[in-house]
Amino acid sequence: MAEARIERRLAAILAADVAGYSRLMGADEVGTLAALKAVRREVVDPAIAKHCGRTVKTTGDGMLVEFASAVDAVNCAVGVQAKMAERNSGDLLQKITFRIGINVGDIIIEGDDIFGDGVNVAARVENECEPGSVYLSGSAFEHVRGKISFAFDDLGERTLKNIERPVRLYGSRIGRAIPKSPNSSAELNKLPPLPDKPSIAVLPFQNMSADPEQEYFADGMVEEIITALSRFKSLFVIARNSTFTYKGRAIDIKQVGRELGVRYVLEGSVRKAKNRLRITGQLIEAETNRHIWADKFDGALEDVFDLQDMITSSVVGCIAPKVELAEIERAKSKPTDKLDSYDCYLRGAASFYQKAPVLDAFQHFKKSIERDPEFAAAYAMAAFMLQRQQADSGLPLSAEKRAEAISLARQAARMATDDAFALARCGHTLTYLAHEYDRGAALVEQAVTLNPNLAVAWYSRGWVALMSDEFERAVESFERMIRLSPVDTLQAHALAGISIALFSLERYEEGCASALKAIQYAANVHTLAACTINSVRAGHRAKTQEAIGQLLELHPDFRPSNVQEIFPIRSDQARSRIVAALRDAGLLD
Repeated sequence: MAEARIERRLAAILAADVAGYSRLMGADEVGTLAALKAVRREVVDPAIAKHCGRTVKTTGDGMLVEFASAVDAVNCAVGVQAKMAERNSGDLLQKITFRIGINVGDIIIEGDDIFGDGVNVAARVENECEPGSVYLSGSAFEHVRGKISFAFDDLGERTLKNIERPVRLYGSRIGRAIPKSPNSSAELNKLPPLPDKPSIAVLPFQNMSADPEQEYFADGMVEEIITALSRFKSLFVIARNSTFTYKGRAIDIKQVGRELGVRYVLEGSVRKAKNRLRITGQLIEAETNRHIWADKFDGALEDVFDLQDMITSSVVGCIAPKVELAEIERAKSKPTDKLDSYDCYLRGAASFYQKAPVLDAFQHFKKSIERDPEFAAAYAMAAFMLQRQQADSGLPLSAEKRAEAISLARQAARMATDDAFALARCGHTLTYLAHEYDRGAALVEQAVTLNPNLAVAWYSRGWVALMSDEFERAVESFERMIRLSPVDTLQAHALAGISIALFSLERYEEGCASALKAIQYAANVHTLAACTINSVRAGHRAKTQEAIGQLLELHPDFRPSNVQEIFPIRSDQARSRIVAALRDAGLLD
């Protein structure tokens, strides 16, 4: 007799349970059961039905749901978590918090029930999930990549119980906070509040051109708009590094507004065909999704900067109608009228932001200088790339490279009388490499005065203040930078700067907290050294040894004597305290 055929199919499996269910039941069994029933009736079941899911089973606090589409499964899960977060923000006595895991895999069908590896992985993914969040397996993420409007972070591979191979996990940002020490500031993990003045985030414009190589051009257009808007002291403008974290993703405007702490979001597209350019833009009130303004602009490629000015004028005229036309004129940002030079500059900027080798970006900036010897920002960025080479490696530049960087920075300073970006970069470099503390401080101060909404100016001011022994000023500057650009790729370095400043102020526990958060963004010589010096002085021996191990793994040649190069603090006493802490931690020269 032939064996019965086993029915199989590919499906998206959602596994969920209630975090802390046993504790809730122990405290109030009747109230917890009533609250859970209400949540299922009012939130969970409607979401499953809306997204065409099938509830396979419920088990006390848990449930298993099957979807034909991974996109439907993720939209359902994120919708549930968003509604639960909103529901739990009220004064409910019984607050239910779910953990949700999703996997796409092969399942076995037996009646109304399902079994198999696809189900098991979903359950294990859910076990790894943080309360209030949604975790996806690698297979689930691949099915929804580019098709959903929610951010998921790569959490790396995990070894899951009773699962043969490691599984890569992706976690939603909804409800997921970065772990912190008990003594760290809760403010670091809060969503930023809306500023009093009009606030705006300019998202990356979509490149609609047939040529993917022109991606950098669309990015450059957005950077110019951000820079132009940032010159208005009446506006709060989110920095480029934060808004570009949304690049290439379908986004939820309301969520973007909450994550960045802004009232308005500008989005658009750039379509380039031969020598013609069309730019479209729309300004949206994030909280209501109401369209405030929309327009399109056509023109010849050689008029691209005029098109940029038209967009800037329209946006500012909408959200700050009392701003005079004279301020629009001052908002113009045309670093060069030679597109070839600017093209090279944009390619260098793209390399830098995409974390390509710094020397690749350096070569682009040098080519930009060759084509336009009066382009201050290109000089400043070329110098900054050499500075980053030393900072990232923890090893001193050659005398020749150091001299070249200093020369480039000095030339930028001479040219950049009204360019806040270039002034900030060259002031930072001259302080770091030339140890010109007073001049560097004057340059970055000029930068923040010219453009108080430029995050990189506050970032440079923080490092210059730190190197000049002005530790409270450094903390203030870095915190301002983080507020202006809440999800900036430079945030790890800013937090490391705060940590080093706190060490110098003998606030070691706070310094540890800042360093640990910095390491979660990026483990590098600055973040790990900052963790080491604060941990050893706070008496956290295990944490100290862990930081040293990671530091030497990344930089085997690191020595305490390198401090003069990577932390060139003006005061011999302050520098000696860092060296002593590194040696006390066990690092040898």
